[in-house]
Amino acid sequence: MRLIWAKYKYKLLIFLSVLGPSVITTMAGNDGGGVITYSLAGAKLGYSALFILPFLILLYAISQEMGSRLAIVTGKGLGDLVREGYGIKIASFVFILILLANFGTLLTNIAALKISGEMLNLPVIPLMIGAIVMSFLLLTKSSYEKSQKIFLTGMIFYFAYVFSAVKGNPDWVESVKSLVIPKLNFFSKESFLINMAVLGTTITPWGQFFVQSYMKDKKVLIENLGFAKIESYFGAFIAIFFTFFIMLATAATLYVHNVPLESGEQAAQAIRPFAGEFASILFGIGLLNAAIIGMVIVSLSSAYAFTEFFGFSGSLDEPFNKSKTFYRIFLINNIIAALLVITPFFPLFKIVLYTQSLNAILLPVFFYYILKIINNKELMGVNTNTKFYNILAYGAAILIVVASIITVLVGILS
Repeated sequence: MRLIWAKYKYKLLIFLSVLGPSVITTMAGNDGGGVITYSLAGAKLGYSALFILPFLILLYAISQEMGSRLAIVTGKGLGDLVREGYGIKIASFVFILILLANFGTLLTNIAALKISGEMLNLPVIPLMIGAIVMSFLLLTKSSYEKSQKIFLTGMIFYFAYVFSAVKGNPDWVESVKSLVIPKLNFFSKESFLINMAVLGTTITPWGQFFVQSYMKDKKVLIENLGFAKIESYFGAFIAIFFTFFIMLATAATLYVHNVPLESGEQAAQAIRPFAGEFASILFGIGLLNAAIIGMVIVSLSSAYAFTEFFGFSGSLDEPFNKSKTFYRIFLINNIIAALLVITPFFPLFKIVLYTQSLNAILLPVFFYYILKIINNKELMGVNTNTKFYNILAYGAAILIVVASIITVLVGILS
């Protein structure tokens, strides 16, 4: 018995040493924009919205695992691999796309930060300044390991959605059935369009880029590749686990009581009559936490992109004086986005719509290079995709790209 425990204890310790990049990336996918989209899905579709979640876990796991595997085997981020394999011109083109698309997502998160502050009766401008300054100090004054622990600790606040959903007294049997059995309204036009938005906000270009860069910084040994694969799957599961409760919170209250919800950011106030004041506050706290985590991770993704595509030093494990460009890009992105969001007449909706268009363009570009590089036997050796995995990967890539394009077209034409 002791020998068995010793064996599994050793494996558990290795897994815990690998844990971090995929979990942080996927949980950051539940950012401010994600929370707003999931809330809207639950309010509009009810329990029917939950049917897409098992498929999201599969797509998320595949995309995250490939990014992690590339980082561990090559020891490089995607920007490095694109620049070295395809030249500076291609790298510059891809970088411009990722920078603009990321900036749109950053605007959405800072806008969600502003909205959550208003929900919780917090002074908005000091809140935004405090979030930017504290995140900058966190990254520049702590090591990779310490910042990772803080990111993982921040994930605890996602349990606010669990409590908020429970307070709404959902039909648990119906919610579990809806995960595996689609309802009639799942096949409606409205459901299709909302599910496309859910898919588009879950699997993103910045997420694909960040997981590889962050895993590269972690310096996981290649012999622990199997544990990193498990971490990718675990990250996908835990992120969609919380997505389930975000949707459930609005499905069990707003949809059940036929309360119209025109925008997801209204969810915290709208559920108050049905779930109570405490649940409403928890929902607002969850949005605040999601917005801050999204703001930090998306900004880091842009900083990683610049330093990798153009060969600068950039790592969370390096102090400010060794990676000045990396940290300055992080800070400048947040300051510009915050200034734009607090501008009264700034056309936020149009900017976000345009950057969604860039996301739709960027996704096929990213998946093209990811699949091209990961199937390069000279680079990856025995760690290329199997034929079966390629079928899943190409299928996932096509589905994600089509979903993103449809979402953008609907937004433009509606």
